[in-house]
Order: sequence, then structure tokens, then C-alpha cells
Amino acid sequence: MADEILSVRDVVKHYPLTKGVLFQHEVGRVKAVDGVSFELRKGETLGLVGESGCGKSTLAKLLMGVERPTSGSVHFEDRDVFSLSRAELRRSRRRMQLVMQDPYTSLNPRMTVGDIVGEPFAVHGDPEGGRGRRVRELLEIVGLDPDHVNRYPHQFSGGQRQRIGIARALALRPDVIICDEPVSALDVSVQAQVMNLLADLQREFGLSYVFIAHDLAVVRHISDRVAVMYLGKIVEIGDEEQIYDHPTHPYTQALLSAVPVPDPTKRTGRIVLEGDVPSPTDPPSGCRFRTRCWKAEEICASEEPALEVRAGSDHPSACHFAADSGRP
Repeated sequence: MADEILSVRDVVKHYPLTKGVLFQHEVGRVKAVDGVSFELRKGETLGLVGESGCGKSTLAKLLMGVERPTSGSVHFEDRDVFSLSRAELRRSRRRMQLVMQDPYTSLNPRMTVGDIVGEPFAVHGDPEGGRGRRVRELLEIVGLDPDHVNRYPHQFSGGQRQRIGIARALALRPDVIICDEPVSALDVSVQAQVMNLLADLQREFGLSYVFIAHDLAVVRHISDRVAVMYLGKIVEIGDEEQIYDHPTHPYTQALLSAVPVPDPTKRTGRIVLEGDVPSPTDPPSGCRFRTRCWKAEEICASEEPALEVRAGSDHPSACHFAADSGRP
């Protein structure tokens, strides 16, 4: 599509498991990300949700080029991130930045806020008008007092620290920001403030977000489209109405059944999944969700369902029985 800014194609990331001290040999692999594909459009927010350990943060590192994939490609506009030289990759990072999960550990406690927000300029060169003026502008943009440039991170609350992280990500005026669970460590009221800030910045600067979270309610508030991830794979992707009002994959249905609903007249039965999440070192054959799925049949163990639009549905789902809305 003409408005695509990020295109992810069949990205795989396996970590080898080795045994031995002197003569190490591979005995298995952790399949953290195992064939993920999606597109991000200009000015769009794509929410990425799933349980802890499903590969969301690994995918964020792959999108940023911090980790190299086992296979697959990530195209930023028309160039594959993994084919770039070190110098080209550094230049591309001016346009794609990361907001990390924990505002308490993602900021260097020995650096002042001015140094933290201005650190990207130390790598990529000072902006017009000087670094100091730009840092003060960025603090004001994210709702902080510019006169606090000489304070240290411990002198700020959790929400304010996350605003500092957002200001640092905005420093180089990027086109895409990867938000790796940016509100999961914050109180609910502060979560709303940070998400409203991200939405305001998107409208003002035309940003595109990949917003990673495990809270479906948070993702619904900010996302244009939502991708649901399970054990290294995307199992369903669609817009807000498709995912929240007409989910087709059993895993998505189970996640949504656990979301608190403020109106008691609209509450539906909770779907309790049996068993534990399988190990990514030895995922089930066929459909990875079949060991916990109430719809599972013989075909689920022998044939892996592709992420595609199926009969009776209007958005891609990786389930043989996506059109069946039956509940346990």
C-alpha cells in the first residue's frame, strides 16, 4: 500500500540452547518469534497484545534492529532494516525510536533530565538553535517544566519519568515510535494521562505507533488496529470493531472474556483456559493453541492454520474454525 511505512514479513527469531562447557553443542531452540507478518501505515497505531512470554518485546527489538532475525525481513518504507550497514542503520534510527517499559530502569540515575533527553543529539548531532533550547522545548511538549532540566530521575514520579522517556524518543523527530508496554508499570490514572499524551503527539506530529501491551482495555483506547499474539505468532488481526465486537480466534475470545465490563447487564461468561502456556522451546504441532482450546479437533494437531480471512469472517485469523463463534 502507498501509505505503508513499516512492513514486517515472516520474521523469525530463534535463540539456540547449548549444552557443555568446553565443547558446546546445540540441543534445542527457543522459538521466541516464529513467523510474524504485519504492516503499519502512516499515522496509524497498531496494538500488539498477548500474554507475557509470547514474544512481544523480542519483536520490538527486531523492529528496531537491536536483534537480528533468524529469517524474515523488516522494511522501513522501501529498505530492509537488516540489509543496512551500521552507518545506515544509525541514520535510520533517527526516524524510528523506542519507548521502553519501565520508567524506573530505562533512565540513567546518574544523568540529569537534560542530559537524558539530549542524549540522542550526542549521537546524531546537535539541532538548529542548540541542544539546550531543543531539550527545554521537548520537556514542555510532554508536559514537564523546562526549568527541571538539572534534576535527576529519582526526583520525578513514575508518570513523569515516562514522559521523560517519550521526550527522548521525540528528540530526533521520528516517524515511527515502538512503545513496549509504556504504561504497564504505572497507576491507572497515570496510564490514561500518558496515553492521552501519546494520542496528542500523534495528531500533532503525524506519528505512527506500534503499541505493545498485555491489557486489551488499554490497547482499545489508543489503537486503530489490533494484532493478537500467542507463543511467537500472530493469531488474529483486525480493526477495533472486528477484534472487540466480533473476535473469531478462541484465544482472542478468551482474553476478551477476562476484561472487566462496567455495565453488569452486558457481562458474558468468563472463558477459563485449561493448562499452562506451552514452552517456546517445544511448541505443540499444528495449531499452537490447540492444547488449551475447547474447539480443537484432529486437524488442529496435524495442520498449522494460516493467518488468513476465512469463510464467515471479515478479517485474518489463524484458526481452522474461525467462523464458528461457539463458546465452551
